[in-house]
Amino acid sequence: MTDAIFRTDPYLREAEATVIGHTAEGGILVDRSIFYPTGGGQPGDSGVLVWDGGRLPIATTTKAEAGRIALVPAEAQAMPPVGATVRQVLDWERRYRHMRVHTALHLLSVVIPLPVTGGQIGPERGRLDFDMPEPPADVPALEERLNALIERDLAVTEDWITDEELLADPSIVKTMSVMPPVGQGRVRLVRIGEGAGQVDLQPCGGTHVARTGEIGRVEIGRIEKKGRQNRRVTIALATG
Repeated sequence: MTDAIFRTDPYLREAEATVIGHTAEGGILVDRSIFYPTGGGQPGDSGVLVWDGGRLPIATTTKAEAGRIALVPAEAQAMPPVGATVRQVLDWERRYRHMRVHTALHLLSVVIPLPVTGGQIGPERGRLDFDMPEPPADVPALEERLNALIERDLAVTEDWITDEELLADPSIVKTMSVMPPVGQGRVRLVRIGEGAGQVDLQPCGGTHVARTGEIGRVEIGRIEKKGRQNRRVTIALATG
């Protein structure tokens, strides 16, 4: 199993690791990873892998068997051998934008308190699909409510609960299409706000900013009808 150090320190930009194997598809398995693997609507991280005598651009990161993480090279070239010590260098700007968008989407699910049927995160924008039969009556008001939450600079923290606790309280799961992974004994919860100021608590394995103020202003874009009851709401990080 790979130690997911991106989870305990999402701000870590460089770290050493040991190569523990290669996948049939050409991925590099490491014993510890600062690179987030594709999952939960969040893209896998990219960056560079450096070792004695070699340097390899990493295009993306994926999950592999037995809880391992694979770094996928951007091009076909010599890979570090098993047992080699490598230095992971994260494409920090891209990852940080993912963190900002991801946390903003959690807040979007607060200002639109409807079941979520899907989602996707990108470096500039992200979207959530909602079980929303009718479109919102006042989109500018939603945007202002969303930015007001961001400007409160709320703390973003985590907790862990057991599988049994999650199954006993399914109300904290906002996604209709995907249940949080169970079977490992515990599930990670991401909390926004503290104590009486808590505004959101939901299972999530992705990376987030430490405070909502880091997100910056966001804009709500198109609201598209996707099926009989689903509507897609897109947000973007404001420029300038």
